[in-house]
Amino acid sequence: MKTIQNFALSAATAVLVLGLGGCAGMSRQDQNTAVGAGIGAVGGAVLTGGSALGTVGGAAVGGVIGHETSKPYR
Repeated sequence: MKTIQNFALSAATAVLVLGLGGCAGMSRQDQNTAVGAGIGAVGGAVLTGGSALGTVGGAAVGGVIGHETSKPYR
């Protein structure tokens, strides 16, 4: 079971790194949203032992946090 978790974490990390290569034409806020979603997905997967629901939930929360932290101050 530990091997499956290590594989899932490695796969999620690889997807995150490859996905960030597509951020070249994005705005800073879009980049932060994508990075937050990627980090949240990895964190959710680790905290829930690789469950799909935890991974998706982490991605959603991370994306929202990344989006909100890069909003311009008013």
